[in-house]
Amino acid sequence: MLPEGRAPAVVLINPKYEHNVGGVLRACSCFDIGQLWWTGDRVVVDKAKGQRLCREERMRGYADVAWNRCDYPFDRFRTRSSPDGLADATPVCIELLPGAEPLTTFVHPDKAVYVFGPEDGSVPQVIRRHCHRFVYIPARHCLNLAVAAGTVLAHRLMSRQLAGVEPILPVGDMLKRQTRSTPALEALGWDGH
Repeated sequence: MLPEGRAPAVVLINPKYEHNVGGVLRACSCFDIGQLWWTGDRVVVDKAKGQRLCREERMRGYADVAWNRCDYPFDRFRTRSSPDGLADATPVCIELLPGAEPLTTFVHPDKAVYVFGPEDGSVPQVIRRHCHRFVYIPARHCLNLAVAAGTVLAHRLMSRQLAGVEPILPVGDMLKRQTRSTPALEALGWDGH
């Protein structure tokens, strides 16, 4: 049984590569997004059989992100009280389209559902009809799916921190989240505990 949708969340439309889904899962974990959904049959992971995403999902923080394959992810965000609309969710399509807003000045909705297309295509029109906002990433070339998701989610957290909606994590808290020591961390006084 699939869970109810909870925004903020990410929806990937028919992703092609499992490692990109794993990379988006990592970005969700890093930037406090609680759910990752994807459609299609090119990336199939059967949790009931103990299958896992590629190595990316083994980081400690991934336990905070629910991830599911679902061909109708928007249905998971509908409620009985709003069967014709997405309850408390604002679908945001990340796509290079005429009239799309630049990520640079985009104000992220509190309960955004970020929708990304596949590595080898665009977000289909039938999916775009569900979206309320359209945003593009101002870059000189197209980005890898995982990098695009990470860019959008990082911008979301940082702009919310700048607006005072989210706290800025002190470096000491960030160091506590590290799983292993590095020379740079040791230079900052981190001892691996």
